[in-house]
Amino acid sequence: MRVFLCLLLCFPFAAAAQYKSDEHTFRVVKLVDGLDHPWSLAFLPDGRMLVTERAGRLNLLSSGFKRSNIEGVPRVAASGQGGLLEVALHPRFSENRIIYLSYSGPGEGGVSTELLRAKLGATRLEEAQVIFRQEPKTTGGIHFGGRIVFDRAGFLYLTLGERGQMQRAQVPGNHHGSVIRLHDDGRVPADNPFVGKSDWKPEKFDFGHRNMQGAALNPQTGALWTHEHGPQGGDEINVIRAGTNYGWPVITYGVNYGTGTKIGEGTRKEGMAQPLYYWVPSIAPSGMAFYTGDSFPDWKNNVLVGAMLGGAAQGYPHLERLVFNQDGDETSRQSLLLDLKQRIRDVRQGPDGLIYVLTDEENGALVRLEPAN
Repeated sequence: MRVFLCLLLCFPFAAAAQYKSDEHTFRVVKLVDGLDHPWSLAFLPDGRMLVTERAGRLNLLSSGFKRSNIEGVPRVAASGQGGLLEVALHPRFSENRIIYLSYSGPGEGGVSTELLRAKLGATRLEEAQVIFRQEPKTTGGIHFGGRIVFDRAGFLYLTLGERGQMQRAQVPGNHHGSVIRLHDDGRVPADNPFVGKSDWKPEKFDFGHRNMQGAALNPQTGALWTHEHGPQGGDEINVIRAGTNYGWPVITYGVNYGTGTKIGEGTRKEGMAQPLYYWVPSIAPSGMAFYTGDSFPDWKNNVLVGAMLGGAAQGYPHLERLVFNQDGDETSRQSLLLDLKQRIRDVRQGPDGLIYVLTDEENGALVRLEPAN
């Protein structure tokens, strides 16, 4: 009986197909389906999970992957690329039960990315407060960014897109196209690079980005890595440094949609940072994780990136696995999960050392990569 119950709980779906990478053979197990464009997931200490759906639903998944709805989510502008985006836990969640949500929030002048802090109750969010609003709000439904990362010192980073108005990424007096850095309650750190500088938003930690939809801490260095969408080619991975200008739209490895004409001044300019890595053609990256577990030992410290386009030789969306050496040079790249033929929105390493992936579809799914043996 115990073996039978374990099979039901541990493997709630039918046996999965096997896949082979350069180093590991693995299977993909579907845990939940019927999700409406899921965007982000977070693991609770008790084995449950939180999953966002872009339309504005926050799901609580039991350890057996049954879904229930958490009430109290803020009103979101669920249009285009906007809606409910990231969910992240406070570093001391076990003590304070605080979570964070990023989302496209409507208001005077249009829509912008907002950040909510709240306590997770049994069935609803409690003591919710908006601790940041991207300024100014603008019209349009693209380039919200939205990834949330805490560093080892407890600072909160939120990635922001330039809302499809590319020149705004170089404007000091707005938040567009930047990573912002906050204390966990929304206060601005006194050592942020633009604090006290006239015409600069003090929350800004850097600037010159297009639309960052992946962010993670490098486990070896503690540095924040992000990736962002290029226009037509030129998706980038960047190592985030205080006060740095990452160049968009003055420099880029991408070109204008349709025409293929040059954007800005070229690919390099003094005073603007080069990406650590870039893709031409685009893979439309979303979600990012460094693998540090033991389930796939030959993938240790590899970077996993969700891809919503096929890229160069890949005909379908996929999960990208990249290997970097200690100098930050990419040494190999492999496309996984091509047979799924589904857009990969988020990828995470679970507490169990397995890899969890969200597919961004009308009938989206949460799947898990497990060693085949």
